[in-house]
Parts: sequence; structure tokens; C-alpha cells
Amino acid sequence: MTDVFAPLGVRVDAGPVSLVPITDDVLPALVDLALAGIHDAGFMPFAMPWTDAPEEELRAAYPKYHWGNRARWSADAWTLEFAVEFNGNLVGVQGISTSNYLVTRTGETGSWLGQEHHGRGIGTRMRQAMCAFMFDYAGAAEITSTAFIDNPNSLAVSRKVGYRADGEVRVKRRDEMAISKRLVLTPDAFVRGEPITVTGAEAFRAYIGLEN
Repeated sequence: MTDVFAPLGVRVDAGPVSLVPITDDVLPALVDLALAGIHDAGFMPFAMPWTDAPEEELRAAYPKYHWGNRARWSADAWTLEFAVEFNGNLVGVQGISTSNYLVTRTGETGSWLGQEHHGRGIGTRMRQAMCAFMFDYAGAAEITSTAFIDNPNSLAVSRKVGYRADGEVRVKRRDEMAISKRLVLTPDAFVRGEPITVTGAEAFRAYIGLEN
């Protein structure tokens, strides 16, 4: 598959954290991890409340989401997502989405972490690994993120990594209004974590149209 779809050949290692391709054999374990819990039931950290779905619906929809990302991949718009391992154990997902990347050189990170793995600094490490990959290997000029203002854990990760606030917007969350904060990270402000080792970067760069 990596010969015809280079994103599945990218792997990023940063100390105990590894960002690994989400191949089909990884999807069932990710579904089980999500169903075990990502956040408290009374709180919704996602603009799209996908974790509200009943178990059987989520089991069917989650693989389709990743298959859809592959099918919709184009030079104009793509989403790169990794399964996150910590000391070899599956703990969550880290991704980035972009459009017109060759022109804008920017993308927005998104992630989730199994609830049992919260509070261990993993969220910061996996974001640092993704940002290091994008800046050092994919030529990003900036990276953005968003978080609801009542999500202090996500906002704390952004601060630790070096993002700066870039405005707020009113959005619908479930059936209520919520304030989403936009954040921006540039290479000069980036607070790095463990040095990264990358596999598959050259093929990925060629696949998205970057000159080697």
C-alpha cells in the first residue's frame, strides 16, 4: 500500500511516543480505545460530537471516516492522521488537516487521547512530534489548532508547545453555543520535545507535491 499511498508509509518516533500509520489492522483497536472513553460524558471537546454516537454506530462509522480520508486525499485538501503509541501501547490519535497546502503551508492539528492516558504529558509529546514533522519534513510555515475555552487541558498543551492565541469564534456544540479559541504556532515559537526520527518522509513529500 505504501507504494501507491505514501502517507501510510510515514512513521514518526520521538522518545517513548510513536506516530504510526492508521492501517486497517489498527482500526479495531482504535475503536475499542475510543469506546473505553475519551472524555467525561458531561463535556464535549469536539466540534463534531462523534463520541456521542451509540457503540454500534461508532464501530461502523469510525473505519469509514478513515477510509474516506484516504479516498478524498488530493493536492487541494488532505488529512494525515496517525495512531499514537506510548512505550509501545496504543493511546490515541494525532492528525493534521489542510487545504491548498503548497500555497498556504499551514494546517490544523487535531487529536484525541484515551481517557485512561490523560494527565501523563502524552498529549504534549504527540503534538510536539507532529509539529516537528510538519516544520522539519513537510515545510510548514505555521500550524493552527482550536480548543473550546472550557477545555483547559487542550489549551495547556497548546501553551506548552508554543502556540499563541489568535482570536475566538462562537460555534454550535451539541445544541448549545460555545466559544472556540484559535491558536497559531510558528517555527520560531515552537517548543520542541524529544528529537524525532522519521520514516517515509521523502516519499510523502513527493506525494504531496513538494520538491525534494
